[in-house]
Amino acid sequence: MPSVSGAINFRDTGGLPAGASHSRPGVLFRSGNLFGLDGDGRSTLRELGLRRVIDLRDDAEVALEPSRLDDVPVATQRVPLFAGSVASFLRDGMSLPAMYRSIAEESAPRVVEVVRGVLADQPVLVHCTIGKDRTGVTIALLLAAAGVDEDAVVADYAVTETLLPAERNARVVAWLRSQHPDSRDLEILATRSPAPVMRGFLDDLRERYGAPGDYLRAHGLADDEIAELRRILVV
Repeated sequence: MPSVSGAINFRDTGGLPAGASHSRPGVLFRSGNLFGLDGDGRSTLRELGLRRVIDLRDDAEVALEPSRLDDVPVATQRVPLFAGSVASFLRDGMSLPAMYRSIAEESAPRVVEVVRGVLADQPVLVHCTIGKDRTGVTIALLLAAAGVDEDAVVADYAVTETLLPAERNARVVAWLRSQHPDSRDLEILATRSPAPVMRGFLDDLRERYGAPGDYLRAHGLADDEIAELRRILVV
């Protein structure tokens, strides 16, 4: 797995089992924001041949921590995934399962935009602020729709919390608590990616739509686009 200096929670989604095959390395990357990206990190992104960055953050997040891509020759696609804002989820004390269902239902057309961005250019990086929730849901849908094994999709999501530095977590939780003292489950929302949450999200999606691919079809993605997604993402 390449290390990108200054990019939090960066990883390649390649090498995950997909039936008798596996997801293709070097095509779809995921991470948190790119505000801390330094010269070495930008050099690594150039070496990876990155062609597109899909930023799932809202306007306030981008203004606060703009990406430091500088001379990295990429197309940047903005696709804010929350119907409201990050602050609104914290203020309302929404649980992770409720948040993920909200993303899937209220931002479905934008999820399809992300899929089409992945189809347009590769290698591609999908990111939000810490690469956990919006990125987690989107990457899970992409991989599952492409035929990656569900256990592997869940495991890829769950590894995020092991990649978030403890000092970062403490600092973020303290600041969020000062802003949202009554928020329930704030630490879970800010730092955790429990496997049962993603498993439950995929189960719920299957119950309502049939499969991740059927969810994407229901919101406008064509069969040939799903076939192309599978061709791109799975060896």
